[in-house]
Amino acid sequence: MIKILLAIAVLIFAALIIRQVFFGYPAQRLSDYASESPSFDIREAFEGPVEAHGMIYGPTGRVTSRFRAMMVGTFTNEGGVINEKFHYASGRTQNRAWNIRFADDGTISSTADDIEGVATMAQRGNALEMHYKLRLPEDAGGHVLDVTDWIYQMPDGTLLNRSQMRKFGIKVAELFAVMRRMPDGRPAE
Repeated sequence: MIKILLAIAVLIFAALIIRQVFFGYPAQRLSDYASESPSFDIREAFEGPVEAHGMIYGPTGRVTSRFRAMMVGTFTNEGGVINEKFHYASGRTQNRAWNIRFADDGTISSTADDIEGVATMAQRGNALEMHYKLRLPEDAGGHVLDVTDWIYQMPDGTLLNRSQMRKFGIKVAELFAVMRRMPDGRPAE
């Protein structure tokens, strides 16, 4: 009887792993979006002021945080900077500056003060994929999380951002945000 229960447990565990790898969020590939339009270009999407509204979901799927962010990007042929200022519903604020570099082979990398090492980015079709290690603030535990970010460009220029944060391979948080370029003349905060 114990062997049968153990075999069932192993099969259930294997089914969960297969579902995650082949059918879950991590299963998507940049090539899945190669033929989608409009074509995503980080320089165009984030040049100038961009406003974002989003939520962070905890491991149980409940909303744990809401935010508004103002972003301003400036770019050259070699790279650029996207300055972000987050305002959380809790009253907390956070600043981040993504220092972006474009390589001759088309790869994109970036650093920021709360990113461990270097973030890697790739864009194809209407999507941008990012991978990095995010160090949470001390008041949020100071943990380092593995983050996979996907940003999708919609036909009207709206950007949809979905991120998953993992610790030891286990999803601990998810983020969803809607980002829109600010109308001309409206200053970013």
